[in-house]
Order: sequence, then C-alpha cells, then structure tokens
Amino acid sequence: MFVVDGWSFAAGLGQTHPFSIHDMLAMDQLSDPQVSPDGKWIAFVLRKTDLEENKGLTDLWLVGADGTALHRLTSHKASDSNPRWAPDGKSIWFVSARSDSSQVWRIAIDGGEAEQVTRQPLDVGNLIVAPDGRHIAFTMEVFPDCNAPGETKDRLDEIEKRKTTGRIYESIFVRHWDTWKDGRRSHLFVMPAAGGKAADVMSDIDADTPSKPFGGPDEMTFTPDGKAVIFTARDVGTEESWSTDFDLYLAPVDGSEPPKCLTEKNEAWDTNPIFSPDGKTLAYLSMARPGYESDRFRIILRRWPGNLERVLTEDWDRSPSSICFSADGNTIYTTAANTGQISIFAIDVKTGAARTIVKEGKAGSPGIAADRIIYGLSNLSSPVELYSVNPDGSDVRQITRINSEKVAAARTGQYEQFTFAGWNDETVYCYVVKPINFDPDKKYPIAFLIHGGPQGSFGNSFHYRWNPQAYAGAGYAAVMVDFHGSTGYGQAFCDSIRGDWGGKPLEDLQKGLAAALERYPWMDSERVGALGASFGGFMINWIAGNWPDRFRCLVNHDGNLCERMAYFDTEELWFPEWDHLGTPWDNPENYEKHNPVNFVKNWKTPMLVIHGAQDFRVADTQGLGTFNALQRRAIPSKLLYFPDENHWVLKPANSILWHETVIDWLDQWLKK
Repeated sequence: MFVVDGWSFAAGLGQTHPFSIHDMLAMDQLSDPQVSPDGKWIAFVLRKTDLEENKGLTDLWLVGADGTALHRLTSHKASDSNPRWAPDGKSIWFVSARSDSSQVWRIAIDGGEAEQVTRQPLDVGNLIVAPDGRHIAFTMEVFPDCNAPGETKDRLDEIEKRKTTGRIYESIFVRHWDTWKDGRRSHLFVMPAAGGKAADVMSDIDADTPSKPFGGPDEMTFTPDGKAVIFTARDVGTEESWSTDFDLYLAPVDGSEPPKCLTEKNEAWDTNPIFSPDGKTLAYLSMARPGYESDRFRIILRRWPGNLERVLTEDWDRSPSSICFSADGNTIYTTAANTGQISIFAIDVKTGAARTIVKEGKAGSPGIAADRIIYGLSNLSSPVELYSVNPDGSDVRQITRINSEKVAAARTGQYEQFTFAGWNDETVYCYVVKPINFDPDKKYPIAFLIHGGPQGSFGNSFHYRWNPQAYAGAGYAAVMVDFHGSTGYGQAFCDSIRGDWGGKPLEDLQKGLAAALERYPWMDSERVGALGASFGGFMINWIAGNWPDRFRCLVNHDGNLCERMAYFDTEELWFPEWDHLGTPWDNPENYEKHNPVNFVKNWKTPMLVIHGAQDFRVADTQGLGTFNALQRRAIPSKLLYFPDENHWVLKPANSILWHETVIDWLDQWLKK
C-alpha cells in the first residue's frame, strides 16, 4: 500500500477507486531513456511527486534492455537528471543540484558514490558527452560581455545588493514564457572530461542554445571526431521575437574560432543534429517556411564533412520530431504525430520511404539496443513505460512496469476514436472516453475538451494536466475533437486554421459534438460543459459569443478575450503574425473577425475563468478582462487565480486545487 495526500492505493489487495488528480500525482514519470553503448542497459529519469515539498523530485534508474535488474542508480534529496553514458559504458554522467547548485556529476553503474565533475560558479544544464569521452559540454546562463562565468556570478551578486530594482530594455524579448529577461544568454561550454577550463564556444554570437523556453540537449551534438560541437541557435539581433530562424552552428571545442553557420541559406527552423554511426552523414530537422513554428519538419541529410545536402522526407506528409539512426546507418527511426497518435516510423536513408513500426499510443525517445528499438510509450490509460520492438514492428515487449500497481488501483474509462465529416465534409478525428463503471442504460453528462495550440492534438497519451480520465473518474464522458488546425493529419490540415481561428475549428467542434451524441445514445445532450486552455480558452470565449445556447457551463483556462490586444501583450510575435496573416496595424480585419471581445454582448453561459500571474504567453489581463465582462453582465462566474503559476499549473497543491475547482464547477451545473 502507498499513500499520496491521504489517498491510499492497494491494488494488490483488490481495492480500486475512481481515477482522480491524486492518481495523476501518484504516477511516477519516466523520461529521457538512454541506451548504453553495448545495448545492454537503459538509464532513465524517474520523477516522483513530493506533496509535502510541493514539487517533483527526480532520480536516475537503470534497467536491463531485456527488462531485468531494474534498480535505482541515484538516491538524493536533490534532483538528478540528464543522464549520458560514458563511451566505455561503465559510468554515467548526469546533472544534479546536490552541491547547492546544478553541476555535472559521474557515477559508476556497478555502485559507489557519485563524484562531482564540475564546480562552476553558475548552474549548468543540457549535458552532452563527446564520442571519445574526452570532452563534455553543457550550458550556463551568462552575460555575453563577461569574459568568464565567474564575472557573471560577480555581476549577479552586485545586482542583488542594489537598492534599485528597475531594468531598462532597448529590445524585445522583455519577458519570455514565465521569465523576465535580465540580459543573460544560455551559452554552450566545452571542457575536458578529466577537468580543466570550460570554453565558451558562443562568445561571438548573440543567441541562446538550446532554444527557449523548451529546448534541450537534443539541439546539440559533438562531431564524430570529438573536435567540435554543433548546436542550434537563433542569432537575428532585434528580430528575435518575430523570427523562427534557428540555425545550426559549428564551433571548435576550445572556442578558438567563431561559430560557423551551417544552415545560413534557410531562414526557417533548423535543429536536432545527429550523426550516422559511421560519422559520414549529419542528419537534422528543418522547416521551410520562416515565421511558422508549426511548419512540417523535414529530415535533411548532409555529407560530412562537406556541404552536399538532400531532403530525405520531402514527400512524407508527417512532421518528424526525435530521430536516431539504426546501427548500420541505413534507417532513421523517428516519431511523428499521426492521426491522434505519436507513432514511430522507419525512414529508408536511400529512398526516403516511410513505414510504421509502432502506431498506437504516444511513442517517444527511440534508441537502439542491439537489434531492437527501445522507446517510451503512454496511452490514455497508462503513463510512460519502456518497450522494445523489432525493426519490422514485430515482437513488442514491455521493459518496465513502474506504475502497474497504481494503474490497476485506479478505475479508468474505456476509450475509442471515431471519425466524422467536419468542415467542407473533410474527415475529422475524435476521441471519446467513457465514464468509469459505465452502464449503457444510463445517461451521462459530457466534458467537452478543446485542445490548445491551436496546432496541437488531444491524442492517445497520458497527460499530467489535461487528462480526460480525471473527468471519466468523476462520472463524465470526455469528448475531444481534433479540429482543423490540429497536428498529425497532414500539413494542409494543420495549415488550414491560418486566418480562420473562429471558422473551421468551431464548425468541427459543432459537428463533432453532434456526431458523438448520435453515435453514443448514452450521452446526455442536455448536460454538456465545454473546457479549454490557451487556444482552447480562446475558443471558450468565442463559443460564449457565437454558440451561446449549447452548453450549460464553460471553463476557460488562460484564454484570450481580445485577439488584437493579445498581440501587444504576448512575447512570441511570430505566432500571431503567422496565424493572423500579419500585424494588427497591417491586417486589423483578421484580428477582429474572430475576436471574442466583439461578441461579449451575446454571452450568457456560466463560466469558470482560470489564469496564472506568471503567464506571459497569454497575459493575465486577458483572464481578468474575461471575468470583468462576466461579472458586469451578471453571468454566474468564478475566477481561480494563481499568483505563482505560468501558462500551465505545475505545483502539485495547485494542481489539486485546479482539478477540485473544475470538477466542482461541472458538478454544480451538470449534476445538480
């Protein structure tokens, strides 16, 4: 038996309970699997939730590629992460905060204490190791005009002592995601593995690596000879907030020469460099259209050394994400969104032909262990576990069962996917999750979930924030439509939302709900609530004014009220400029035609509004403005405001409050 916040779990004793937020927090989160050089072991990160500390804690674990000998490798009150194997396979490098700052450590896999490798004056992150093991590379946040990390530390200490708190900005970003800019950049440093001075290889460019706010070590690699590094960065001067021109740069490990741009001709996004096993080919991901963050990535192959390139996947209508080579270098394995799944595909390096290896669920982090593919996989009923499969897609084996008892203890709803004719009679996909203890002779209320993005998807995965099982466990049917603009259905489908935020998506949502009600007679058409975040929150406000009689209640998390003002108070300007076909002063009509604020006079549906003060993507004034309008129009409404959360609700205690408040709101209007 184990206990989380007063909730006990004893599946082994045959006791079960309805799935809830407490189960989400109880699940251990597996990530960043790394296969050993000999293919016999897999190191990975496991995150556990500490409710008393109100945060997650991570440790490193090891498991045999055959599923045997699962054991914890590190156990410390500080979090350990970012494991990378030494080339001899006898030890693992990792990043840990156990020395009161994040530094690189090393531990032997056969036991013993971890040894500290770096003692930098600043936190380090994004660790990678050279193929020959002679160098390691990592990032630090530094002031570009400082000559050494110690100078950055001295300046930070001096700033901390100042009585003034004002900052002067001469360019944007001023703030990004949830962080106010202070002039520092994330630079890549390389140092000898045996110890010595860390060289800043980015001293001549004004950029960050990895990309912010979500980039990681996959955006950098050593060259096969270990003498240089390749990294992703966007060096565009004052255009940073409206440019997606990320390039690949090559720099010597000693920082003796300025970084050389390898992808200067492409003004769109280039990232995720990786070398073939023989070191003769550099593969990377590349978009073609500048300013469009949801363009289709293509796999580019570049002869190494040299400049000759070819596009491998020009004719493949999917957007690859993580990539790795087969042991013989003849195949690239990649993950890509695929009709409500994240599938694994094999791409022939000679022809570009793609075949599906793993179709169902959300697959990620493919790696090679001997003659098998290692990957993580989750679905709508289970969080990530490790699996392996033959290259032809046969003989799938589950390697870990980290959460098997917890999954068995929580009753979840059965789910299925169906299609219907949406906008222009085009095929649109939808998931339905049945309520727990389902009885086809009963009628059930509906939680109609609208995903964000808008170039996103509510797919077959285990989500730690918007998990439909939380509603199924509370007695609701969850309905999730992947409307026009969603990813995984071809690039034209994704592109179709441009300039039409309130058009095609709303029609798909209307037709999708009607199709679900016709297909599932046990759904109660009179008791339906709609919920959404980010673009989904915008859509809630749009629905309130343009579909006002359909829902009994609404939930709006971090949604825009005024699209015109949203341009001026967000940070990544390339996004609205692409989706709304320009700036508000050059194309005001496109910001106004689907602007929820213009239809507030039609609002009548009760709404719960949720926002975080540290949300710089959708400023909190948008949520406060929504609540003001609701209150002024005397519409039943509530505001849940988090002073310490960003676009997402991440702190465990806040997540519990979020779910309890949302479920109570639905119950108030749909069950009473």
